[in-house]
Amino acid sequence: MIAGLIICTSLTVVDGDTVKCDGQNMRLLGEGVPFVSGIDTPEIGSHAKCIKERKMALIAKGRLKELLAEKGLRVVMSGAVDKTPSHRPLVNIYRTNGEEIGKKLLGEGFARTWSPKKRNDWCT
Repeated sequence: MIAGLIICTSLTVVDGDTVKCDGQNMRLLGEGVPFVSGIDTPEIGSHAKCIKERKMALIAKGRLKELLAEKGLRVVMSGAVDKTPSHRPLVNIYRTNGEEIGKKLLGEGFARTWSPKKRNDWCT
C-alpha cells in the first residue's frame, strides 16, 4: 500500500477509532507509527468487556462523528494496514487547521495511547 492523500466521497464513523471511506474500514493512527504507537478507543457493542466500556465507546464514536462533520478534512494513508483479518488501512485525518483528529480524541480523553504490548482496560 502506498502512502498519500486519498479522496473519500463518503466518510462515516464505525467506532471511536475506525472510519469507513467509501465502504472501506480504516483505522485512525493518531499520528502514531504503524505497529509501534497509535490511539485506542473503547470497544463498541459485543466487543466491549463491560457496560462502562460500551458507554464510553458510544461517547467516543459520537465525538468522532462530530469531528468528521467538518468540511475540508484530509485523509492521509500511512502506507500500512493493521494486522486484523480485514487489513484496515492505517490513516491520519487532518482538520483544516492542521490538527490530526486521532490526536485530538487523545487530548480530549476519548482515546488512549495504543502500543502493541499494552491492552487498554476500559472497565476499571
